[in-house]
Amino acid sequence: MELFDVTIVGGGPAGLYSAFYSGLRDLKTKIIEFQPTLGGKVNIFLEKMLWDVGGQPPIVAAQFIDNLVNQAMTFQPTICLETKVQTIRKEQHYFVIETNDGTAHYSKTVIIATGGGIYKPIKLAIDGAKKYEMTNLHYTIKVIDRFRNHDVLISGGGNGAVDWAVELLPIAKSVTLIYRKEELTAHEAQVRKLRESGASIMLNSELVSLQSNDEKTAIEQVVICQNGENTTAKMDDIIISHGYDREVSLDFDAAIRPERKDDYYLQSIGKCQTTVPGIFGAGDIVAYEDKVNLLIGTFQDAVLAVNSAKLYMNPEANHYAMVSSHNEKFREKNQALYAQI
Repeated sequence: MELFDVTIVGGGPAGLYSAFYSGLRDLKTKIIEFQPTLGGKVNIFLEKMLWDVGGQPPIVAAQFIDNLVNQAMTFQPTICLETKVQTIRKEQHYFVIETNDGTAHYSKTVIIATGGGIYKPIKLAIDGAKKYEMTNLHYTIKVIDRFRNHDVLISGGGNGAVDWAVELLPIAKSVTLIYRKEELTAHEAQVRKLRESGASIMLNSELVSLQSNDEKTAIEQVVICQNGENTTAKMDDIIISHGYDREVSLDFDAAIRPERKDDYYLQSIGKCQTTVPGIFGAGDIVAYEDKVNLLIGTFQDAVLAVNSAKLYMNPEANHYAMVSSHNEKFREKNQALYAQI
């Protein structure tokens, strides 16, 4: 039995920064991630520009993930990919984390960093839509240049849809956004930018039909219903941004089930501690007053969770780690960097 100090469930931004900070605090660390790659939900938007990380210039999501992963690997945590946590129970003074492959992982503490669960895009509910997913019906954008000089239709009115519409403005030949409600619900600045761009915005509208080309391999035309009237439009690509279904199958043994908010989120009792001693939360999964659901808030959660885990194992430990620039683990690296300046 190999016993870890901290096991982090989830390899998104919260889990990755938790792993880095855990190493900084000299804790033996493991990450268990369901997906085949680290990065979490950010992997859905690999070419999206991220603006909301303090002190960081706007950065492409793919590069942001690379940076996070490289940072997380600083102290060489154990990584388990394509592994799904099913149950967590406690035995004596450690937790047993059981996964879908029949393996039991042992840890003194657990940090839950599963975000909103395992995300799957909500698919378009139109007969025959699935066959176009290999050609020009998209639920995410991996290579934005693929849409260069194309007429693009985006269905959705939230942040994902509007952000993609704004990103595509200098790339696509035309951008049309349709939304079933009366007002867009995305960030105000992005909505204003989209409106001022001259892009076509159709409210009270939804896709009702897809019409294929002669080879029946791709969508050539779409039928849009707006205020009860149908119109037909030719499009090169269709992007569906209707949100995500989430699978929430992680369970706790009846003896250690932490208090939840809204039947899902882990309720923090302070410093990202749950109501179960030794189990902590970081990122979107944890709820508390004045919670900030942005990347910058995720990093604070990770620090709080790791510090709480450290104190749980050793009440005499420092409440906070020394700042990384002074940490002895970085002494040689810092000297090398200063020598280059």
